[in-house]
Parts: sequence; C-alpha cells; structure tokens
Amino acid sequence: MRILLIEDDQRLARLMTRVFEEEHFAVDVAHDGDTGLELALRGIYDVAIVDWMLPGRDGPAVCRAIRAARLTTAILMLTARGQVEDRVAGLDSGADDYLVKPFAFEELLARVRALGRRFIVTASDASELRCGNLVLDLRAHTARRGDRPLDLTSTEWNLLECLMRHAGQALTRQQILDYVWSYESDVQPTMVDVYISYLRRKLNLPGYPDPIETVRGVGYRLEAKNA
Repeated sequence: MRILLIEDDQRLARLMTRVFEEEHFAVDVAHDGDTGLELALRGIYDVAIVDWMLPGRDGPAVCRAIRAARLTTAILMLTARGQVEDRVAGLDSGADDYLVKPFAFEELLARVRALGRRFIVTASDASELRCGNLVLDLRAHTARRGDRPLDLTSTEWNLLECLMRHAGQALTRQQILDYVWSYESDVQPTMVDVYISYLRRKLNLPGYPDPIETVRGVGYRLEAKNA
C-alpha cells in the first residue's frame, strides 16, 4: 500500500512513518497543505492521511481539491477537534474516515488497512496482487512467479507493484518514477531503465516469458498474458 502523510508535526510524522514502514507500506510525507496537495494530485496513493490544521491550505481544503480532481484515493483526516460538528465538516469536505488526536497507533493502522481494503480494487484480494502467475503477498511482503519465490530489493518490489497495479497499461518512465521514487527529486528517469533490467533478470526464470514489454516512445507495460 502507498500512503501519503500530510502532517505538520514533524515528530509525529516521523513516528507514523516508522510505524507504517514496519508494516511494509510505502510512505511519502509533506508538512504543509500545498505540498501535500501537489503530491496527492499525482494520483499514485492508495490512502492519504491529512491533518486538519496545516500551514497554507488546511486539511478540509486539501480534501476538497482531491475530490474535485476525481481521485479515488481514500482519505483519513486527523484532528484534535472531536466535536460532532467538526467530524461532520471533515467528512463533508471529502474525507472517508476521521481520527481524533491523540490516537493509538494500533487504531490508526486498523483504519488505514480498512480504507485500503475498500479502495484498492485492482487486487483480487486485499492481501495480494495477482497477474498471471506473478503474485505479490502484501502482508507477508513476499513475491513469487508460479511456485518460485522472487528475491526482490525494496525498490524492485515497488517497481513490480507499480507494474502489477497497472497491468496491461503502458506507463511512461515519469509515471513509474513518480510511483517508485515519488519524493526523491534527484532521481533521473534513466533510473527506471536500470531497475527494469534488474527486475527482468529476476522475473525471467526458465520456462517463463518476459512479462515486461518495452513500449517504444512511451515506457513499459506488464503484459498479463505473459506473466
């Protein structure tokens, strides 16, 4: 699962990021509403966690902008405001769920998982992604092709996840870059080619065709019939 965390409390953001990464979620962080919205509009996140009080554009404004862009990203709003009218205002702005500070990290994780199950519709099951004989187990963080396990680095895992979530679609290098390295501004598009070659070596097992097609002038596509 890919999470966008928009939280101006940097200490809390670091703690939350650590908790999510321990669950093998990919996390990008923004500390103000304008930067957070810019990232959200890339359309690569499964869940956005948005604080109400943010520098610049506040949480409800970020939610409204995400919904105006017709993104399907699930939104969990965080706030110290616990009154009924505040919860209603947050949900009316476009949030799908609402969590009042202070909160237990166990409850935060449970709510994020629940939102992921509701909104990640590309997987046949919320716990895994399947494309042909390629399987990513999102809970165990394991990958296999048929009955053969794949030993992937974290970047190779994220790259394969990106391709599998968009199986059959031609993705540009920039789209892949945004998904896999979205908050690392110094990474060049040529890095996509490098990691595609790494991933191909691990996927091209004896008896299996290369599932990754190079789309001339565009980028790459995972072809389900070859997976």
